[in-house]
Amino acid sequence: MNILDRKKKPFSRRELEIIGEKPALLPGRPASKIFDTPISYRENALSLFWDKRPCFAVTGNDFSGLTCGFYQKHLGRAGRAEGTKVDAFGVKWVFEPTAGGSISVAGNPRFTDVNDWKDVIKMPDVNDWDWAADAAEHRVDTHFAVEMTAVNGFWFERLISLMDFMNAAMALVDDEQTDAIQELFEATTALACDIVDKICTYWPSVDGFIVHDDWGSQRDPFFSDSIARELFLPHMQKFVSHIHEKGRYCGIHSCGHVADRVPVFIDAGIDTWQMQANANAADIDRLYDTLGDKIVFQISIPEFDLTDDRAAVEAARNYVDRYCQPGKPTMLIGRDALTSRVFAEEVYEYSRKHYLNL
Repeated sequence: MNILDRKKKPFSRRELEIIGEKPALLPGRPASKIFDTPISYRENALSLFWDKRPCFAVTGNDFSGLTCGFYQKHLGRAGRAEGTKVDAFGVKWVFEPTAGGSISVAGNPRFTDVNDWKDVIKMPDVNDWDWAADAAEHRVDTHFAVEMTAVNGFWFERLISLMDFMNAAMALVDDEQTDAIQELFEATTALACDIVDKICTYWPSVDGFIVHDDWGSQRDPFFSDSIARELFLPHMQKFVSHIHEKGRYCGIHSCGHVADRVPVFIDAGIDTWQMQANANAADIDRLYDTLGDKIVFQISIPEFDLTDDRAAVEAARNYVDRYCQPGKPTMLIGRDALTSRVFAEEVYEYSRKHYLNL
């Protein structure tokens, strides 16, 4: 039976039988329960992007993260266990426990004028890395959608790490640095595409890529729409097109209040946006109603009492009714909510019946 026929199977309570568990991505978090679904979680997650008709509500639990050791070693930030590290660009990172992540150490920029970047930076050569050994060590669970996350962005976040925030912000509006920024981003985008090629070769089951590039403070974007389109959009389009040509999806994780830059993400071809929920809460309904057919929004639902079964049922139904409209599927991001057995069962059953009736 093909996937379309399996999607159309009438709902059965037997689907709520737990057939396994999926370990949490983050340490200390409970494992997710795996239901006996008519299509795999991977098939369901990919339906978000290919036909916009999932079989049931897609959640973050439908995805399996790909750990690429060489990316983390050479280009990633410092992890909790590492504390500090220096990446292949010579940038020092330090893990900040209060933030739950790492930041580049300010006050020692590699350069202060982007025109100097070629004298300072040598682009990493991904051919020097032993990808075969890395792939043998880090395997993936293909029952879920396999997603590789590049935690360091290749554009604004990389610029900040190389020259500190203030210098980077000033460079964006300095006409004398514009050409050099374009050349730097051409080089970092080429590096990003090379990494995609290697990952698709050594992990052929990878389904998609998420790139980090934070574009805003808690109040506003760091730069204007015109700057985003002039300096960032062409390189993002090249990167996303490269991924799409390989039959994979591409998302962006961009924190801050950047709701007004979502049209730029869409014009770049981005498939899904991982947002900072609390910074964009006032905008999400407007964005979903006007742009939900062009990009998959990752939705965080309001908190509720996890011990209150009635509240769990109400929260599940409210999410499906509001954010699972025809042609506008979303991804549910709510790790705490999904630890509620009642919520997990209700959001599955209610959305399953909902999608059957569309």
